[in-house]
Order: sequence, then C-alpha cells, then structure tokens
Amino acid sequence: MNSASHNSIAERFGRWLGRGWRGYVHRERKVLQWLASKGLPWIAAFALLWAIKLVALGVLAYFSFWLALLMVFAVVARWPVGQSTSEDDFELGLPATLDGLREMPGYDPNLHNDTSHEMYRDDD
Repeated sequence: MNSASHNSIAERFGRWLGRGWRGYVHRERKVLQWLASKGLPWIAAFALLWAIKLVALGVLAYFSFWLALLMVFAVVARWPVGQSTSEDDFELGLPATLDGLREMPGYDPNLHNDTSHEMYRDDD
C-alpha cells in the first residue's frame, strides 16, 4: 500500500497562489527598501506604493465598468432577436397564385417556366 498522500488540484492551486503572494510581498518590500535607499522617507514610499495600487484598481474598475456596459447592450440588442414568432405569422411577401406573380413588376416568364404566358420564349 502506498503511504504517500496525493495533493488535490485545489491544494496545489492554493499553494501556487500562496507562493505568488509571498513573491509579490517580497518584491514590494524590496521596492520599499530601494525607495528608502534613494532618500525617500518610509511613509512616503509606502504612500506611493498604495497610490500606485489604487490607480491600478481604478483602471481595472473603469475597464470592468465599460466591459459590463458593453455586455448589457449586447444582451439588450440580442433580446428581440431571441423572441421567436409562431410559424403562422410568417409571410414570404410573394403572391400565392400565378396571376398574382404575373402582376409583380419585373416578372419574367422564362425564369419561372411559365409556358402559358405570351412573353415566354423557348430557347431550344
């Protein structure tokens, strides 16, 4: 029997996120130290990093707002298209009889194989 435990996908994903977060915090501390070494007070460096975070959050919120608005407009525009009509309401717009078809402007008896029409020509 195998005594080694296997990590689930969720556990591996959580560990991956934790490593990423620790890496981010480590790099943030390095930036704070670098800014302090350049003569910027600690509180100013800390405030600068928070300002950068807030600006990034604002840009993300702005982008998310316009994306959500675009999706709402797409759904609203798609709504009438999705409304189905019964097949009884469907009309082709063409006359149902041959006489009605002959009265339409631009009628050509050769295109409809209307041999009883006086303008029909047989191209044999």
